[in-house]
Amino acid sequence: MYLPNDIRVYGDLNYRGVCPKETLEQVTFFARLRRDYPDTLGLIAFHVRNEGKRDHLTAATHKAEGMTTGAPDIIIPGAPTFVCELKRRDHTQSEISQSQLAYLRAAQAAGCFVCIALGVDAAGEALRVYLER
Repeated sequence: MYLPNDIRVYGDLNYRGVCPKETLEQVTFFARLRRDYPDTLGLIAFHVRNEGKRDHLTAATHKAEGMTTGAPDIIIPGAPTFVCELKRRDHTQSEISQSQLAYLRAAQAAGCFVCIALGVDAAGEALRVYLER
């Protein structure tokens, strides 16, 4: 996977090997977040459900309703907003689309805390950095 040099990347870039799929990493991240911050971040963090294939009419309807192509896996509203694209720990087993990169760059330009995290532990590290700022 191509990793851009203008967006912060958390995780071990050299790791290669067996690792959970992105969906499981995401489920684990949200479970930990809701456990550790049940009355704050756990209440407001969300994932925009925009994956999957759609027929033309459904895609057009979703877009008209506000669906944004490339929206990241984890968004936590705040000042600044936490915007994180979660990939597999072994980034060679993941892909990042041009629309995801465009979204991350636009969010960064708007002042958001933006990152790509390689696995759930890296996402946790990014969250710690975000909270310590």
